Amino acid sequence: MSDQGIKSRPAYGKITGDPAARHALLVVEGAGLPDELMAEGVDPSAFETWTVAHASTVPGAPVMDEAAGAVRPFRSARQLFSALEERLARETMGLRLCAAGTEPFLWDVFNIGAVAGLTRQEMQFAQMGPQARRIFCVHCRTVSEGITASIVTCAGCGASLFVRDHFSKRLAAFMAVQIDAEVPGEVPPSEEIYR
Repeated sequence: MSDQGIKSRPAYGKITGDPAARHALLVVEGAGLPDELMAEGVDPSAFETWTVAHASTVPGAPVMDEAAGAVRPFRSARQLFSALEERLARETMGLRLCAAGTEPFLWDVFNIGAVAGLTRQEMQFAQMGPQARRIFCVHCRTVSEGITASIVTCAGCGASLFVRDHFSKRLAAFMAVQIDAEVPGEVPPSEEIYR
């Protein structure tokens, strides 16, 4: 059961860069960037790259090097997001922000960039990794992570929720609505479709 075709469903491409940019910052949810996410002819060394190492061996406050080709690892996405907020607060015009990762990671980056004043045209996104979704229960406003099924039980209100393809950029989540609102208890079988 799916309601594909909703216009709010994000579409992603490859990282193409922007030759007119003064500087390009690439943030990656992972230790490295798979080559298949770069458009043909784009050199990854043209970007200052921040990665999420998911390791405690990364220093708590990595040394800042804002040169193209520099790679800065972070312990966690939360640490990277904090540094990104600080960086964008002091950034000037001409920066292009690129991101590669899971959908929730991409839209967290998007929202940080938007708050800092970047437009959608100044940001590029490439999706990689699991397709699991972040969902938002429209009934109790609970946000749940890592959802792979078409129907789930809400952790907040206990409702049986249908995970729609309607995506909210503001919430960085897919909308989930009670599937048995009209006929309580009539819940179709769930399918694992977002792997």
